[in-house]
Amino acid sequence: MESYDFLAGSYDELTWDVDYGRWCDYLERHFAKLDRPVNTVIDLACGTGSLTCKLAERGYRVTGVDLSPEMLSIAEEKCREMDRPSQFFCQAMEKLRLPQRADACVCCLDSVNYVLQPQKLREAFCRVFDCLEPGGLFLFDVDTPEKLRAMDGQVFLDETEDAYCVWRGEYSEKRRICTFWMDIFRLQDEKKDLWQRGVECHREYAYTMEELEEYLKAAGFEKISRHGELRMGKPKEGEQRIFFRASKPIIPRGRYQ
Repeated sequence: MESYDFLAGSYDELTWDVDYGRWCDYLERHFAKLDRPVNTVIDLACGTGSLTCKLAERGYRVTGVDLSPEMLSIAEEKCREMDRPSQFFCQAMEKLRLPQRADACVCCLDSVNYVLQPQKLREAFCRVFDCLEPGGLFLFDVDTPEKLRAMDGQVFLDETEDAYCVWRGEYSEKRRICTFWMDIFRLQDEKKDLWQRGVECHREYAYTMEELEEYLKAAGFEKISRHGELRMGKPKEGEQRIFFRASKPIIPRGRYQ
């Protein structure tokens, strides 16, 4: 089963501990440091649209992009009744193509790690570059190789009243990929105590920070900086999630002119 096909229906329940308001606060701190105002935002790998909605609530015009039709269906339904509804597109990162440029692009919750081929991630960064206005901001986070290596052999449990998920990690040093095997149980009929089971496989690639910076530079980005998890300061030693901030030049050079 493809990633998020079955998980989509329980994703919000199982990620109840993600403080999207805090994530929004953090993104806005970066927006405030730009030399230009941020009015339009691309939420790349938007999932079920929780962050998309939060940004829209704060007055941004948001375009959500995700590869999973199931996740996008939930996102569209979630944002439908908002005063400023968002647009949604079903696209892979490396094929990103939007009708209008944006002031900023955000890609959160280690979604970049889900691009398993370095060449595709290089192309994805180029596509993001093309989708930004001159002076626009690209902000994303990644799980570090150290974090993904530590997942090897680990078993985790997420549980709510209506959903139950057991997942285990396997890390391949040769392939630099961490595979997460998930068994998901979703309550279908409470009176009959009837549950539906789904199995999913998720994979993340262990990019080094140096590789990511190289890809950003190759795409044309400048003013590249690294930050700790939801912090403006530099990453600390052993940090498991690192944010990258990069800007599109006011006057693009080379192939991007």
